[in-house]
Amino acid sequence: MISYNTKDWFTFIFRFHKADTVRKLMPLIIGICIYSAFIAWLELEYWKLSDKDYVRNIPVMHSLLGFAISMLLVFRTNTAYDRWWEGRKLWGSLVNNSRNLAIKLSAILPQEEKAQRSFFRKIIPAYAYALHNHLRREQTRIELFDDEEHKHVFSKIDTEKHIPNQIAMLLFQHIQQLHKEGKISGEQLIFLNSELQSFTDICGACERIKNTPIPFSYSVFIKKFIFVYVMTLPFGYVFQLGFYVIPVVAFIFYVLASLELIAEEIEDPFGGDANDVPTDKLSQNIHRHVAEII
Repeated sequence: MISYNTKDWFTFIFRFHKADTVRKLMPLIIGICIYSAFIAWLELEYWKLSDKDYVRNIPVMHSLLGFAISMLLVFRTNTAYDRWWEGRKLWGSLVNNSRNLAIKLSAILPQEEKAQRSFFRKIIPAYAYALHNHLRREQTRIELFDDEEHKHVFSKIDTEKHIPNQIAMLLFQHIQQLHKEGKISGEQLIFLNSELQSFTDICGACERIKNTPIPFSYSVFIKKFIFVYVMTLPFGYVFQLGFYVIPVVAFIFYVLASLELIAEEIEDPFGGDANDVPTDKLSQNIHRHVAEII
């Protein structure tokens, strides 16, 4: 019997997934195959170069540069993954802090304070949705604030401005008002402060990742390096491989270009690609969990 892990291997190998780099690179791979076939035909059939020709020694260059290109790609991939993982940890903190704030408010507010509970049940997940849309540079849905019971509060939100900041300010103002009314003590106010402050800290850290891409010149250099490296491969290896150089060069290009493409995708963890942090699902989880707690 085939194990579950083995089935997974076959699924990933023989099926093209949405995030598979083959889909995006296929036109370039076909172009590389045509180019390699043309170079092989020129050297073997048209120019009829011999094994003693100096072109045969070109692979020496590839051997010397292979280590350099592998180090560059490793550094590029690790840097991009660090950005993705930091983004995922930040949203994990947002999930936990939203739950903690809801748990604390549920314990502090009496059960008869239904209006207050309803307000926090609405505004805590609204922050997550607003941050999700803010990072995706999408318009925040107006229906998030379409609440007749708290219309006087949510009407203060200007959707043309920085919405996460406005929601965080409303949270602070509302809790401060409860403190003035004596519904929350000074000790409880301090007790809630860490979660309230963390929302803005998380937003700022996410914006830092979003607004600070990998230097453009570095990314362009790697692409040019890969291009020149691959385009010179057929000249030397055609003597050892003949026309088999076509699939070999295409595969080498696929591996190198895929590493660069993956790094390019995950360096912005808050986009809409299949490999990005699922901020929409995490926002829905926060919404569901807060509704269960309060």
